[in-house]
Amino acid sequence: VQLVESGGGLVQPGGSLRLSCAASGFTFSSSAMSWTRQAPGKGLEWVSEIYSNGSTDYADSVKGRFTISRDNAKNTVYLQMNSLKPEDTAVYYCAIGGRTPNWGGWRYEYDYWGQGTQVTVSS
Repeated sequence: VQLVESGGGLVQPGGSLRLSCAASGFTFSSSAMSWTRQAPGKGLEWVSEIYSNGSTDYADSVKGRFTISRDNAKNTVYLQMNSLKPEDTAVYYCAIGGRTPNWGGWRYEYDYWGQGTQVTVSS
């Protein structure tokens, strides 16, 4: 299994970036895929998920600004990030799996991770 992220970089507040994650070695089309992030000095944060049927879910912190999508023909998942804020600065990881409801909260289960791509939002 391989997950290779790309598209990170330095962008000014209010700007946009599009992250890509190229996947191989598993049945991509039947897998839920997530984007997570880790800001400096903070824990891992689930950002967004796209299911095998194409439905999507977002963290409240990015809802309305980020859009997750997938291209099953290319085995690739994307994260379009608009109206970026300094607090979006983090290493962004692509992962197989995501969150499921668990006793009023969420359980996070990931099978594999990519190496991550740095996103820095700064003027």
